[in-house]
Amino acid sequence: MSNDLAIETTGLVKVFGSNRAVDGVDLAVPTGTVYGVLGPNGAGKTTVVRMLATLLRPDGGEARVFGKDVVKDAESVRSRVALTGQYASVDEDLTGSENLILLGRLLGHTKPDARDRAGQLLDAFGLTEAAGRQVKNYSGGMRRRIDIAASILNTPDLLFLDEPTTGLDPRSRNQVWDIVRAVVSQGTTVLLTTQYLDEADQLASRIAVIDQGKVIAEGTKGDLKASVGSGAVHLRLRDAAQRPDAQRVLAAALSADIVLDADPLALTATISGTRGDQGAAEQAGRALAELAHEGIVVDNFSLGQPSLDEVFLALTDKKKPAGPSAGTGTETTDVKEGAAA
Repeated sequence: MSNDLAIETTGLVKVFGSNRAVDGVDLAVPTGTVYGVLGPNGAGKTTVVRMLATLLRPDGGEARVFGKDVVKDAESVRSRVALTGQYASVDEDLTGSENLILLGRLLGHTKPDARDRAGQLLDAFGLTEAAGRQVKNYSGGMRRRIDIAASILNTPDLLFLDEPTTGLDPRSRNQVWDIVRAVVSQGTTVLLTTQYLDEADQLASRIAVIDQGKVIAEGTKGDLKASVGSGAVHLRLRDAAQRPDAQRVLAAALSADIVLDADPLALTATISGTRGDQGAAEQAGRALAELAHEGIVVDNFSLGQPSLDEVFLALTDKKKPAGPSAGTGTETTDVKEGAAA
């Protein structure tokens, strides 16, 4: 294993009965970074995390954390990692301060040291005023912050954050994001699983997209966006009645599928960048000229990289068989964009 990698897995497999929840996952996570694992419900993200954190034994393949095998050297791995799961793990009947002091004592701190460390974390996470309140009276965002604080009482080399902002309002999500950035600035590597596309876009330097237990794409945000097209053209027409004609013209001019947006005046096309030597801007310019030639008036036009939601949908659509038998009906495949639902 490379000294530059915090996590390295090869062919990682986990089976539950007839369900192959993780099906040959390969990961290489650089140290000192946020590595995002993006995927829908049931994709296998949490199962991967639980194996890497030594909470589940793999059924196949290999996984190493800082060079240590998660099965053969589980104790060594546990000494260097911390895990914040999807649900708060602190005692709701204790106050925020009592929770942190108790956990500090369990981790071997003296009572004065545990009190000092608890005070430092409560202050850093903006919880000082709530330190004497029972956690059951905290808001959702405060619970997530106290939970992450508990995970870094002893600063870990690797922190697993499993969907840390699920159910939070936008302000609380931004607060958690700031905490993640602060943790990484202190040298901790973070493996972040999420369903939120903008969360991966904001925090992760590299992203693995997992679907049906497999890694279907991996790379930087730029790599993933480039993999599905060199540009995304967004148009807003003056007349909604012209949208069918605009869809036809764009499809022919760009050789691309056209997405009809919820706004009846808007439509979007992804430019592949594979049409001879034409760049995305040149292709878009030619398409606009064709629209003008057809008498279709465009009021607003923009050209940019595909968004991560467009990337995700393009990648996962390739993995889903067509027709009514495409799914089992037992899993959802929604990925959330923007504020928590």
